[in-house]
Amino acid sequence: MQPLCDLRGLWLLLLSWFLLLFEVARAGRPVFSCPAACLCASNILSCSKQQLPNVPHSLPRYTALLDLSHNNLSRLRAEWTPTHLPYLHSLLLSHNHLNFISSEAFSPVPKLRYLDLSSNQLRTLDESLFSGLQSLEVLLLYNNHIMAVDRSAFEDVAQLQKLYLSQNQISRFPLELVRLPKLTLLDLSSNKLKRLPLSDLQKLPAWVKNGLYLHNNPLECNCELYQLFAHWQHRQLSPVVDFQEDLHCVSAKKLHSVFNLNCSEYKERAWEAHLGDTLTIHCDTKQQEMTKVWVTPSNERVLDVVANSTVRVFENGSLHFQRVQVEDEGVYTCYAMGEAFNETLSVELKVYNFTQHGHHDTLNTAYTTLVGCILSVVLVLIYLYLTPCRCWCRGVEKPSSHQGDSLSSSMLSTTPNHDPMAGGDKDDGFDRRVAFLEPAGPGQGQNGKLKPGNILPVPEATGKGQRRMSDPESVSSVFSDTPIVV
Repeated sequence: MQPLCDLRGLWLLLLSWFLLLFEVARAGRPVFSCPAACLCASNILSCSKQQLPNVPHSLPRYTALLDLSHNNLSRLRAEWTPTHLPYLHSLLLSHNHLNFISSEAFSPVPKLRYLDLSSNQLRTLDESLFSGLQSLEVLLLYNNHIMAVDRSAFEDVAQLQKLYLSQNQISRFPLELVRLPKLTLLDLSSNKLKRLPLSDLQKLPAWVKNGLYLHNNPLECNCELYQLFAHWQHRQLSPVVDFQEDLHCVSAKKLHSVFNLNCSEYKERAWEAHLGDTLTIHCDTKQQEMTKVWVTPSNERVLDVVANSTVRVFENGSLHFQRVQVEDEGVYTCYAMGEAFNETLSVELKVYNFTQHGHHDTLNTAYTTLVGCILSVVLVLIYLYLTPCRCWCRGVEKPSSHQGDSLSSSMLSTTPNHDPMAGGDKDDGFDRRVAFLEPAGPGQGQNGKLKPGNILPVPEATGKGQRRMSDPESVSSVFSDTPIVV
């Protein structure tokens, strides 16, 4: 019976080893999973400070944290690990000599949430370098030699919350990074930034600006830069409160403190609106997902939904005015409560007591003014160049017959002083001529003109001789009815 029991025990031992090997093979785990150069503790592998030129092979599939810092790694290729590591959430590669990272290097670790590449020799962040890391939350890239960041290097990294890029040589502000939906910290300090997109930075919410570090950069001095950081100081944002002494700018090759510039003092601006406007005021807190309560200038709480009210609070904590009225003017207070701290914000609303013209009305007014100006110019040109010709530019008019001409009011006659047929003394050496202005008679019209069909009356002869009407070659006179001796 004893040999039978020993045989049965041997079979049970062999069966147990077989089942163990089967489970290991099915899980893809080697029997001796911990590499010789690493220290293994459960699912943590520490291979730090081993002067490793390459990543150890045969890494356990269940590895959750892999520390390869302080080694001699220079390149991270796509095949740096032949084993797929679906549970790896933290990868530490700091203090190596990395100068190249393949765009497919992170394909074996799709669930990575923490990646440390600090203190290496990286120079560029190429296109779509981190795009496969859709679960990445923290990325450390400080103390490298990075000069350029490709605009698509962080495409599809929607979960990224903290990005450290300080102590590099970046000269272009990567505006695409501050637009990542969950980014709460972006450290760009100690780089070579000279200009900032000030208008874009001013529009950022406070919870983004509260984690945007820009100190120790050779920024160009100007008052817009001062206004930006003065606003951050007014809001007590961390980048200014914690590093105020390191906020410098350069002018005339000299370093100046941003807050010592000769600029006008910063003053918080009020919100402005016109009668009937629709307005939304945000409670711009330094932390997301805070509970917000609004209080009116009369110390009344604004409720979410109130019947027949034009003021309400949205679900995101914003204060909304459906139709702004004059009585809405004043200072509104937002009380925000969060897990880490509470915050109180005051916002002043200024209401103008008139409506504002919309874009369509403004366009119509401008168009009408333009048309009026054009018509005025056209009329002036017509008046100057197309008016009828004056009398001095007319041609010489042809004389008309005495029957149809009503333009002459009198006739200036040049006749002898006596009828040659009449008697009397005669002086052959003196030719005397007399002109008479004929008075208006019944045959004349208005202004001494002849009416058509009428003729001038012939005056009766007086004295010695008989005076006659001048012939058609007589000269018209409009001067006087007194005889003039010619």
